[in-house]
Amino acid sequence: MPIRPERKARYPKNWKEVSLKIRARSGGRCECEGECGLHHDHRCIERNGEPAKFARGQIILTVAHLDHDEANCADHNLKAMCQRCHLKHDAPRKAREAKERRRAARNTVELNL
Repeated sequence: MPIRPERKARYPKNWKEVSLKIRARSGGRCECEGECGLHHDHRCIERNGEPAKFARGQIILTVAHLDHDEANCADHNLKAMCQRCHLKHDAPRKAREAKERRRAARNTVELNL
């Protein structure tokens, strides 16, 4: 998943190497074991480069920060995840941030009236 420009500064300068190391550790398979809200009793079966079994398209492994802190790149805080698992894992945080952006935009408009 591409890094949003406003979040890029939070990642370490060697993020590409860190990401490659984690994806290599995974053996090409999604490492999600329920962090996404699915797969509670097993590891996700999606494999990098293969057609998705539970979605459309081809699987591309991404690297998720389990604590959502981009600066925390300890191995135990990172997991290689398929797009579906990564998006589901990040969904609550992204919804919260979108709500905060909408609130800030409303406040800005009200101040300008």
